[in-house]
This record gives sequence, C-alpha cells and structure tokens, in this order.
Amino acid sequence: ARQSAPQRFKDFLTRRRLRLTAQRRAIVESVFNTDQHFTAEQLLAWARQRDKSVSRATVYRTLPLLTDSGLVRELDFGQAYKFYDPNYAERPRHNHIICQDCHKILEFDSEPLEQLQNEIAQSLGFTLQSHRLQVLARCDEFRKTGACKKAPQ
Repeated sequence: ARQSAPQRFKDFLTRRRLRLTAQRRAIVESVFNTDQHFTAEQLLAWARQRDKSVSRATVYRTLPLLTDSGLVRELDFGQAYKFYDPNYAERPRHNHIICQDCHKILEFDSEPLEQLQNEIAQSLGFTLQSHRLQVLARCDEFRKTGACKKAPQ
C-alpha cells in the first residue's frame, strides 16, 4: 500500500535532514486534512487552531518544502496571492477550472485530455512528465443572474 501523504512528507523532511517540529506537524496536519485550495493565510489560521504557537514565518518556510516534496502544488490564478492545492498527493493529474467572477475553483480529471496530451508530446518527440491545465471561465449562473453563488473556497 502507498504511504499516506503526511508520512511521505515526513520521509521527505528526513531526506533533507529537517525535523518535523510541533509547528510543522500542525501545518502538515492542516494541509492534509482538507481537499480545499488554500492561501498561506488560510493555512496559518488552520494551523493555529491546532497549535497556537505556529508562526507566519514557519508557514511561509514550510510551504516551499511542501511544494518541493511534490505533495502540494502552488497555483497562480492571477490574484495578488498564490493558492495551494493539497490534492496532488493523491491525484497528481487533475486540472482546474476557475470562475473569473466569484473565483470558485473546481477540479476535473479527463482521460481523453490526458491521452491527447500524451499523443501531442510524443508527436513532438517528448515524453510527458506532468501538466498544468487551468481553464478560466465565467459560470452560466453569473451570465443569467449577474451573480455567482459563492462556493466555499
């Protein structure tokens, strides 16, 4: 069986000769107990619910470790801040569609899209390693009513 994401991150820290401090543990538990995309500030708030001593600096130092481990991906949706996606640990090949109006982020998988990307890469003499697809859109609801139902983000 495959190791859990928190265990895989602990192994990553060990390989980097870094310790899993109490603050880091609170951050990691927060990350892998959500399937929501989050900002650094949201992560700080969640981690502080687990351990009041978690500092902003530790969150900002731990995020690059999480992304370097390949378990979390940093996403730039053209906002003033980055989002982080904890779902790459279990589903490394998913894509995103982002509402330009309410900034709702939905994930989707597509086997035909996956196949097409592989075919295109091969036809150009490449072997696909990973991909990042972000579809920017406006939801139909907004077009009809002038407002989106704000999805929890």
